[in-house]
Amino acid sequence: MSRLLNLAVLLVATAAFAKPWNGMDPGTASALDVIGKFGEPTKHSAAKGKDILVYSGDRAMTGTVQVQFKVNPSTQTVERIDLYPAPQITAADIEKSYGSVCDPRAPSDPCYYRRETASKHTYFLYLKLGLAIFFKDDGVTVRSFSFLPSGAPAP
Repeated sequence: MSRLLNLAVLLVATAAFAKPWNGMDPGTASALDVIGKFGEPTKHSAAKGKDILVYSGDRAMTGTVQVQFKVNPSTQTVERIDLYPAPQITAADIEKSYGSVCDPRAPSDPCYYRRETASKHTYFLYLKLGLAIFFKDDGVTVRSFSFLPSGAPAP
C-alpha cells in the first residue's frame, strides 16, 4: 500500500497556489512547454472548445496509462491536466496523501468537498490545491486526477 501512496505523491508535486504536475502548471504552462518536455503527443484532439494533447500507450508517462493536457486554443495555455494512473489508488490513499473531507467543526488544510458529476460519478474537489480526483463506478478506486488552476470552477 505504501508503494501506491509514494507513487501518488510522486505524481503530484506540491505548490502554493495550484497543483503543477511534472513541472507543468495549469494556467501558466503552454502547449509548447508540454511538447518541449514530453515530445509529440500520441494524438491531438478537440472537445468542448479545447485542444487536447494526449499521451498514451508507449508515450504515456511513468505511472500513468494516459495524460491529457487541455489547452485554450486562443492563448495556447494549458488550462487543465487530466492524469489516468496505472496503479490502483483508493479514496483512503487519497485522504492520507492530500487531506480529509472539509468539516466546518474541525477544519483541516487542505481538505476536500465530495461532489458528483452529472453522470453520478463521485469526485473529491480540493479547492485550495487546484485538484479534482475522480473515482470509478465503485466510488472508491481512482479513475483520474485533474490539475486545475487555483480557484478554477469545479469540473
